[in-house]
Amino acid sequence: MAEQLTESQRQEALGSLTGWSPSLEGDAIEKTFRFAGFVEAFGFMTRVALVAEKMNHHPDWSNVYRTVTVRLTTHDAGGLTELDIKLARAMDRLAG
Repeated sequence: MAEQLTESQRQEALGSLTGWSPSLEGDAIEKTFRFAGFVEAFGFMTRVALVAEKMNHHPDWSNVYRTVTVRLTTHDAGGLTELDIKLARAMDRLAG
């Protein structure tokens, strides 16, 4: 099972990510992605879904037209873990 990040690990990880911020709800990180339109947003979600499935680590997210809002936490560990940071980096790469 994945272990929660320490406070210093959390700060270091957030410092290495662009646009991600601590969640106001629980031990998680959040980001909002905006795309040119719905097809681009849905395509992004599809690409992320394939990566998340391979990682066996799935985001909490929602989509409204061209906007995808993401919240990452590791439910089994009860908070933020390295899995969340890896998925955040993958999402940033896939968003271009």
